[in-house]
Amino acid sequence: MAPEPYAYFNGDFVPLNEAKVSVMTNAFNYGTGCFEGIRGNWNAAEEQLYVFRLREHYERLLRSCKILKIVLPHTVDELCRIAVDLVKRNGYREDMYLRPLAYKGGTQVGVRLHGVEDAFTIFTVPMGNYLDSGNGIRCGVVGWRRVDDCAIPARAKVTGSYINSALAKTEAHENGYDEAIMLSNAGHVCEGSGENIFIVSDGKLVTPSQSEGILVGITRGSVMQLAKDELGVQTVERQIGKSELYTCEELFMTGTAAHITPVLEVDHRQVGDGKIGPITKKLVSLYADAIIGRNKKYIDWCTPIYDK
Repeated sequence: MAPEPYAYFNGDFVPLNEAKVSVMTNAFNYGTGCFEGIRGNWNAAEEQLYVFRLREHYERLLRSCKILKIVLPHTVDELCRIAVDLVKRNGYREDMYLRPLAYKGGTQVGVRLHGVEDAFTIFTVPMGNYLDSGNGIRCGVVGWRRVDDCAIPARAKVTGSYINSALAKTEAHENGYDEAIMLSNAGHVCEGSGENIFIVSDGKLVTPSQSEGILVGITRGSVMQLAKDELGVQTVERQIGKSELYTCEELFMTGTAAHITPVLEVDHRQVGDGKIGPITKKLVSLYADAIIGRNKKYIDWCTPIYDK
C-alpha cells in the first residue's frame, strides 16, 4: 500500500488529507488565488526525477502574487527548496505534477483583495499524458473568447480566470474535439484551454504575441529556444488570423501539462498533410530529451530530486 502523500500547508509538511480549507475561504468563493503547474519527469535510465524549470515557475508565481496583492513569506530559492523537499518526501518514481497555490485565505464575506489574509500551499499528484497526443489531436475553435487582459490579467495564472478555460474545454469536448482553441476579443488566435499555440508557416514558427492576451508560457519559451538553437528555426510573434489555422503547414500546442502536442485537424479541416510535420516531430524529440535531463546541454533547466 502506498504511503499517505504529503502537502505543504500553513508553513508545514502535513498529510495531504489534513490540508483543508474552510468553505468560507475567500479564494473558494471569489477565485482570488494564483497558481503554477510544474512537471516532474522520471528518467528510468538514471533513476532520477527531474523537475522542469522550477525556478522560472516560481518567478512567475511571485509575479502573479504581485498582481493579486498576495504577499508570500518566501524567496524563489526558499520555494524551490520546499518543493524539492515535498517531492522527495512523496517518493515519486514516475512522472508527476506539482501545484503551488497562493491565495486569499481569510474567511470574511465580501469580494476584495485588500484586508484579506494570504495563504500558501503545495500539493503533488502523479501525472501521465495530459492529452492523448501520441498520434496528434483534433481541435475546434470555440465560441468562448479568451478573457481580456483588462478584465483579468492574462500574465497571471489566476484561479478564477480558469472558468474561461473550463467553458472552452467542455464546448470543444461536447463538439467531439480533443481540445479548444480560443480567439481574442479582437478575433485573433489566442491559445488553447491550457496551452499556447504555434503554427509553422514558410518554415518558421509563428505564435501569438504577448499583446494578444496570452499566458506567457514557460514551455512556450523553452520551445522557442530549442527551435532556434537546435534547428536554426526562428519564431515570429504576431497576430494570427483564424483562417491561418486551416492553411498552415504544421500546428502544435505547448504547455507544462501538454508538453508539445501536435494538432492534425482544426474545425474538420486537415492541417498540412494530416500527419505530424517534420519541425513538430523534431521539437517533440528535443523537448522530450531536455525535460528528463538526457540532453545535458539543457540540464540547467532540470532540478534533480534524489541524491546520487
